[in-house]
Amino acid sequence: HVVESGGGLVQPGGSLKLSCAASGFTFAQNAIGWFRQAPGKEREAVSCITRSTGGVANSDYQDSVKGRFAIYRDDSKSTSYLQMNKLKPEDTAIYFCAVGVACSAEKLSLIYSFGLGTQVTVAS
Repeated sequence: HVVESGGGLVQPGGSLKLSCAASGFTFAQNAIGWFRQAPGKEREAVSCITRSTGGVANSDYQDSVKGRFAIYRDDSKSTSYLQMNKLKPEDTAIYFCAVGVACSAEKLSLIYSFGLGTQVTVAS
């Protein structure tokens, strides 16, 4: 079970932090991915973070968000976060969190749980 929160309306150049709260499985043993789907477009992978090994988790990002978005995880809270800075109108989409087995670059693979999403709108 995965629940996203933190979406909203923000002006271009602004910031939002999305949260992904998971339950029903051992969060720390799984990779977490963030996806988004804009109106009329297919869902796309935004970022992925691996499970932590030795206290270190690896992450990757879609090229369009590199340097602006940051993904991280707090296993003690079974929560992942997506910090989004310098938002652009083209970032407007429904953002989804998912739990899976591994990351391949920014893409989460072997997904077994998707959230319902949270709307992010970037407009002046």
